Amino acid sequence: MSQPESKKEEFRRYLESAGVMDALTKVLVGLYEEPEKPPDALEFVKRHMHGGPPESLDAESLKKEVEELRQRNRELEEQVAALQASLAKVESSEPLEGER
Repeated sequence: MSQPESKKEEFRRYLESAGVMDALTKVLVGLYEEPEKPPDALEFVKRHMHGGPPESLDAESLKKEVEELRQRNRELEEQVAALQASLAKVESSEPLEGER
């Protein structure tokens, strides 16, 4: 076997052992068996290679999480304001170093 051929064969074995060949075959078979071929075959392959969009990208759960985080942010801002007010009271009631 020539040098380039042996490198190709080595790379092919690497892809097989890593499961890449099986994954590509499954996606391409899925595309072949698709009754209505998608207009963008590359997008189909990309989407199916990683199993589609992760569940965490569910719009409703993201909206809920955003609202919860906004509420928590409001609560923390109120807490900061209350602590700043308390600090201001303490600072105004303490004599300054030069006044002792």
